[in-house]
Amino acid sequence: MAESRRQALLFLGGAVLVYLMVKAALVTGYLNPYWARILDNGLIVAIISLGLSIIYGFTGQFSIGHAAFAGLGAYAAGLVGKTYADAGLPIMFVALVFGAFVAGFIAYLIGLPVLRLKSDYLGIATLGFGIIVTVGFNNSDRIIPMLNGARGMFGIPQFATFDIIFIIFILTIILCRNFVHSSYGRAVTSIREDEVAANVVGINPFKYKMVAFVLGCTLAGLGGALYAFRYPFLHPTSFDFLWSINYLLIVVLGGLGSLTGTIITAVGWVFLLEVLRIVLGEQFLDFRGVLYALILIVTILVRRQGIFGGIEYGFLKPQISRKGVNRVAARG
Repeated sequence: MAESRRQALLFLGGAVLVYLMVKAALVTGYLNPYWARILDNGLIVAIISLGLSIIYGFTGQFSIGHAAFAGLGAYAAGLVGKTYADAGLPIMFVALVFGAFVAGFIAYLIGLPVLRLKSDYLGIATLGFGIIVTVGFNNSDRIIPMLNGARGMFGIPQFATFDIIFIIFILTIILCRNFVHSSYGRAVTSIREDEVAANVVGINPFKYKMVAFVLGCTLAGLGGALYAFRYPFLHPTSFDFLWSINYLLIVVLGGLGSLTGTIITAVGWVFLLEVLRIVLGEQFLDFRGVLYALILIVTILVRRQGIFGGIEYGFLKPQISRKGVNRVAARG
């Protein structure tokens, strides 16, 4: 317990230090508003990617429609924020909860039939759902004119600041860490390793898959809702299949089963894409698909387990109690 408490205090202290450093860089001008927005986007992408890490990295559910749930959260929150913009900042927090809820609720409805599928079939089903959502966004103005359909949604009040995004980012890390180290987290990890064996010892695979899937998609909806209040324009292409591949790449590159890897890779990936966008210009849009494929191929050939390979550090590393160590030693 003492070691766990020490790691938690170090994590919170480190988070405060990073926050103060970024604020100081903003005040002194070392971090200009352009790169500050990129940093905010990196934190938002990390929140969404942590959701996919729970689904794929820890539970082993191959989902390639994750961006669709981020889009559902973004459009739902954006609609609330745009409709009740006069209510000021409090409406943003209501909209964030609503966006996360919509994504989680739809994930539950989708999960009822889809999570009974296994292997590649689950991936195909989530891919199909993602395409349906994108088509729905493009034609949403026929049902709700305020969403603007393929023209994109604008006019959402920009209430989200670095301070708010950073706090939610830290809370998301703590939530994911506690989930992974709980009995639910151990159950979903056992399902990833061997679903048949987990079922034999009394773990209900469908139940725990559903919990992980809904939690991961709820986090995606939360990240999407933050995106809606940080960037003034929502477009269906921001939540299409290619963005789902983006999140999948982040989780795979960071290392399946590593929250540390997902967080660091997500922020680094956003900055890398922005640098490539500056260097390549308009050609970046033509070559990004090739880039994603090459990175996946190289990762599979060179380091299949990802950069961090399931390893955690500091607060995210599981703590073994002294009683547990004594029991293991006695058995040995």
